[in-house]
Amino acid sequence: MNPAPSAAAELQATGIPTARNVDHHAFTVPDLDQAVRFFVDVLGAQELYVLGPVRDDGDWMTRQLAVHPRASARIALLRLGDTNIELFEYTAPEQRTELPRNSDVGGHHLAIGVADIDRAVAHLREVPGVVVQGDVQHIAEGPIAGNRWVYFRAPWGLQMELQQVAEELPYEKETGARLYRPAADPSLPEPGLPTALGVDHVCYTVPDLDQALDFFTGVLGGELLYRVDIAAEADYCGRQLDVPQDIEVDAAMVRLGPVTNVELFQYTVADQRTELPRNSDVGGHHLAFYVDDVEAAAAWLRTVPGVEVLGEPQLIEDGGPIHGDRWVYFRAPWGLQMEVLNMPDGMPYEQHTSARRFGPSPSWNHR
Repeated sequence: MNPAPSAAAELQATGIPTARNVDHHAFTVPDLDQAVRFFVDVLGAQELYVLGPVRDDGDWMTRQLAVHPRASARIALLRLGDTNIELFEYTAPEQRTELPRNSDVGGHHLAIGVADIDRAVAHLREVPGVVVQGDVQHIAEGPIAGNRWVYFRAPWGLQMELQQVAEELPYEKETGARLYRPAADPSLPEPGLPTALGVDHVCYTVPDLDQALDFFTGVLGGELLYRVDIAAEADYCGRQLDVPQDIEVDAAMVRLGPVTNVELFQYTVADQRTELPRNSDVGGHHLAFYVDDVEAAAAWLRTVPGVEVLGEPQLIEDGGPIHGDRWVYFRAPWGLQMEVLNMPDGMPYEQHTSARRFGPSPSWNHR
C-alpha cells in the first residue's frame, strides 16, 4: 500500500514537489520482444506488463511525447532489483536507428552492480549477441579507487556496464553523501547474471556538466557524490569504450533519492554528435520520477527556467494494465527527456502477475 502523503513528512525541501523516488529508466529499442527476453533471461528482470500500440490520429503524440504525430509505440515495464525499466519500440516516420555513442550528447548506459565481476564477465562472454568491450579494469586512484568495471553491449547495441564497487571508497572521506549500493533481495527471483545485485547506476552524456549538476542537485534534489576529470588515449578508448580517439571527460556521480545513482559525462572529442535522440528514435531514453501530485509537480516545473513541460498531465482510463496512471513528460534545459507520474494502488496488471513494480518509497530522503 502507498503511504499517505501525511506519512511522507520527510519529503525533501528542494527538488520536485511530492517526489518519492526515481520511478524508472526508459530506453527505446528496435525490437521490444528481443529486449524483454534479454532483460528477463540474461539479467533476471521480471516482466510486469506489455501494452500498446499507443497511437493517435491527431497531434497528441507530438504534444505529449515530442515525436512525429503518426508515431506508434509498444511499451513494456520490467523490474530489475530496486529499479523499474521501461522499454519502448516505436514505429515512426523519419525514425533514427543509429544508437548514440558514449561520447555523443545523448549517449547513455545502464550499469549492473555485481559481487564478482570475473564470474559475471565469463557468463556474458557466452551469451549470444552480447559483446564484452575489452577487459575488466581496476581503478587505482581517485574518488572511486578500488572499483572494477567493464562495458558490454546488449544484442541490439544498448551500452551497459558491470560495476564491482569496493567496500570503502576514497570519496567517502570527503562527504557524508553515499552511493546507493544495490544488494541481493531473496524475495526476488534469482538473478540470471551470476552475482548480480541490481542496477548500480544510469549514465547520461550531457553538453555541459556544470549546467547538468546544477539541475540534478538543485531542481531535482540530488546529492553530488564526487567529480573527476578523465583522460585516455585512442587505443584504450576504442577497446574499452568503443570511442577510438583520444578523449577528455568531466565526470560526476549524483544520488537521486533512495535507490538511484546517476552518472553524468561531458566528453571532449573531435567528432561529437550533439543532437539528442527523440523518444521515437532507437536510443531514445528518459528518466521518470514517482510523485504524489502530478499536477503540483508539473505546475512547479513550469516555473523552472529552461524546463519545458510537454502538453498537460494525462490520466490513463483505457481499462488496460496501467489504468489510473497519471503522468506528464518534461525536458531538462539541454533537452534530456524526463517524466513525473503517479500510479495508485491495485493497478490492473497486478491481476495477471505476482511481480510488482518498485516503489513508491516512503520519501525522497528515505535511506
